[in-house]
Amino acid sequence: MSNLFSSLTIKNITLKNRLVTSPMCQYSATEGFTNDWHLVHLGSRAVGGMGLVITEATAVSPEGRISYGDTGLWKDDHIQGFNRIVNFIHQHGAISGIQLAHAGRKASCAVPQEGGKQLDEKHGGWQTVAPSAISFLAGERSPLSLNMEGIIKVISDFKAAAERAVAAGFKVIEIHSAHGYLLHEFLSPLSNKRTDEYGGSFENRIRLLLQVIGAIRSVWPIENPLFVRISATDWTEGGWTIEDSVKLAFILKDADIDLVDCSSGGNIHNAKIPVKPGYQVPFSEAVRKSGILTGAVGFITTVRQAESILQEEKADLVFLARESLRNPYFPLNAARELGVDVKWPVQYLRAK
Repeated sequence: MSNLFSSLTIKNITLKNRLVTSPMCQYSATEGFTNDWHLVHLGSRAVGGMGLVITEATAVSPEGRISYGDTGLWKDDHIQGFNRIVNFIHQHGAISGIQLAHAGRKASCAVPQEGGKQLDEKHGGWQTVAPSAISFLAGERSPLSLNMEGIIKVISDFKAAAERAVAAGFKVIEIHSAHGYLLHEFLSPLSNKRTDEYGGSFENRIRLLLQVIGAIRSVWPIENPLFVRISATDWTEGGWTIEDSVKLAFILKDADIDLVDCSSGGNIHNAKIPVKPGYQVPFSEAVRKSGILTGAVGFITTVRQAESILQEEKADLVFLARESLRNPYFPLNAARELGVDVKWPVQYLRAK
């Protein structure tokens, strides 16, 4: 029996398998609006057999975008485009998820195909915000340190985006608290130098994340799963650590978070990261010991590798990013390799 193709029920959803399309920015939106690219990109992963398909980091406010090409859910006009995508995903047997995000000090950038550098306001950029006025890269302008009014706005923006996610029909929300974006910036003592109730101690640094969770929970159906993506370590001395992540996991479990998606890095530009196949899997294994479900991500590229992660109880879901870009039909091919009979789209049956 294949673990990879066993179902998993989380609250009111049942995933047909343990494979997830990880959120991956496409940098192809205009003013936050999705288009045919997003429909085909995400829809093809559902056609390809994924159990859960999660949209790219979707900004909860215009200033929360990484780039001007990011998708957004900061106004009601964005709902219709996402609803079209959600309906297609569900028609093809997958569950739809959306990652809600605020880029913090790493916002206001050109799209990667145009260099990806941070833009100033004279060249289409905007003022960035962060817990402290510390830029991500030397030479970049400093972000504004959020005052209480700004923090309240961030919480309100996440809440409003979650309400729109409900209207769009999404079944899962993942809160992006990783990769050096705003919520991660608050978690890490390397980017958070505040002396108020949002800085200093571990309890203070996790406060904003917990308040965002509470705000989303107030509008997100209780029967719908809520995930959090974290960077399990900053890979830098004095930063956020795996021990912090495990401690946080116990708190998230009590806050009714259903799964922690365990990534790493992104907050310190020159961190030394020992990248290799499956290098982040030990983080999902460690966090899972808190009793919460976890997702493994990072250089997972083969069927046997994915299967072994589950067999060895190192994670409950396997998130595929670049491999999903290379092979949107990974699940169908994986099932064949493992000798599992899965349902194919009727349009493709002649190739089964």
